[in-house]
Amino acid sequence: MPLGAALIETHIPGLRRFAFALLRGDSEHADDLVQDCLERALSRWHLRRPEGDLRSWLYTILYHRFLSDQQRRKRRGMHGELTEAVEAELLCVKGGQDEALEHRDLLRAFAALPQDQRSVLLLVAIEDLSYDEAARVLGIPIGTVMSRLSRGRERLRQLLDGDAEGHAGSRQGQPPRTAT
Repeated sequence: MPLGAALIETHIPGLRRFAFALLRGDSEHADDLVQDCLERALSRWHLRRPEGDLRSWLYTILYHRFLSDQQRRKRRGMHGELTEAVEAELLCVKGGQDEALEHRDLLRAFAALPQDQRSVLLLVAIEDLSYDEAARVLGIPIGTVMSRLSRGRERLRQLLDGDAEGHAGSRQGQPPRTAT
């Protein structure tokens, strides 16, 4: 196994999670996106800055491929929506009915976030990238990362509290949920 492949291999699970979330649960397209990212990384291994952060470089490649694919789909008139794969994800949830419903609500709320907020939340909260690393991956200033993260977390709280319009409030008869 070439050195580049061995170094990249440890990042594949995180890349898959990121692609799966970006594509709102479409596992087939997520796998294709990761595969494209890995092929691109290996074919351009000689262009990578050795002193650079490999993880950020890989996530940047994946995110740029995602954006390119989204632009191509828009030109073709295809609209991305929450797919049946998100509902199928519920079958994998362990626990009782309440946990399954909360998991479904979280997936739906997350999918309802604007793509720019969803991307920042994925990188920082799920993939544990620093603000600086997320800024480099997305090609935006660190202040924009912090702003999108704050707005995304607040919007997620609102959606989970049953406030689809984005106004303060809670679900009828139940105390507001607290996000961690």
